[in-house]
Amino acid sequence: MLKRIALVLCSITATAAGLAAEKFVPNYDETRVPPYTLPNPLVCADGTAVRDAATWRNQRRPELLELFSREVYGRTPAGRPAKMHWAVTSTDRAALGGKAVRKEVTIWFTEKKDGPQMRLLMYQPVRATRQAPVPAFLGLNFNGNQCVSADPGITISDRWVRTNAAQKVVNNRVTKESRGLSARAWDVETVVARGYATATVYYGDLCEDRVEGFSRDVAPLFNTGSVEERRPDAWGAIGIWAWGLSRALDYLQSDPEIDGKRVAVHGHSRLGKTALWAGAQDERFAMVISNDSGCGGAALSLRRFGETVERINVSFPHWFAKNFRRYNAHEEALPVDQHELIALAAPRPLHVASAEGDPWADPRGEFLGAKHAEPVYALFGKKGLGVADMPRVDFPVLGDGLAYHIRTGPHAITAYDWAQYLDFADRMMQK
Repeated sequence: MLKRIALVLCSITATAAGLAAEKFVPNYDETRVPPYTLPNPLVCADGTAVRDAATWRNQRRPELLELFSREVYGRTPAGRPAKMHWAVTSTDRAALGGKAVRKEVTIWFTEKKDGPQMRLLMYQPVRATRQAPVPAFLGLNFNGNQCVSADPGITISDRWVRTNAAQKVVNNRVTKESRGLSARAWDVETVVARGYATATVYYGDLCEDRVEGFSRDVAPLFNTGSVEERRPDAWGAIGIWAWGLSRALDYLQSDPEIDGKRVAVHGHSRLGKTALWAGAQDERFAMVISNDSGCGGAALSLRRFGETVERINVSFPHWFAKNFRRYNAHEEALPVDQHELIALAAPRPLHVASAEGDPWADPRGEFLGAKHAEPVYALFGKKGLGVADMPRVDFPVLGDGLAYHIRTGPHAITAYDWAQYLDFADRMMQK
């Protein structure tokens, strides 16, 4: 395997600058998908066939984690910082017109109050107590915590934001008019009404979504280096964001009103990739949700449909490990593919979602990513999706361990998506 990879990689001559100058024409034609053979998640590096859950856990799973760490997302520092601490900075037990309890928590990654930190926003049902803690959904947001709800009590983020990420931005800072900008994507009141807490952190608290982001916040804490000067297997922004989700889970597991053993990690688009990587590494997450995550997420790289490894690495050089660039236009050399990332969540429930109007994310490739993870779920007695072919649009498949749906509409997370996630969570996470 390594010889084959080395031979292919030696043939790569295009530079990143040269690739950026070329016009990328995505493939949206199924007849142009090249023939491919997926790597087998049930064959170990030494040729051992994985026939039981013990061999998966003790041998194959660690191998795949190592490959994804080294070749795709970069290596994540072990554990949490020794001096990490937190404090609940505000609480409103009659938020959203008395429908929810709102909490804001500041999590500092060192002993310094002016050091790297993130702000966690939570809403939970008013009936949540120490005696009856509730399950929770946890995800990162794109525009600052105040964007997930119009609630005037949410602290407005003072962090840098992308100018094309929110319409209410002045000098890369959000304004008070940004409150509730992304409320439809979070559907907070519905989630709370169904008996779940919902928690979020602005992903820019951890690493700004730009090359310059490596000069501040979490990356310097671990001496990551700049995007181009870091080690080839050093983590990228997706790895940093995933690490932050685990640190948020550290807090949630300490909150007596939250059932820390029933926390689902979720994300949309690049944050869907992040949720999958967080769920693969941190088995404390009880459920994993990928919404329109595409290339580097749930979609199979070998299909070269829509966004490709080459395109994503050129457009976002800070997201992945530098090693991932070696597979630009050479996906066939990858020792892993995304069905194996999904399989790393087994036997925990995992839901993949696509949108019909989002060919860039390759909906069929996302479905196949989940479908080809089924053999690993079978080791744990799970049937997986339970369907042979991709389901029709707006006909969700909530299977045994795995779920998938494709809905009408564009690249987004909608109330329809949340309805499927909540239904699946009711089956998988509720006592």
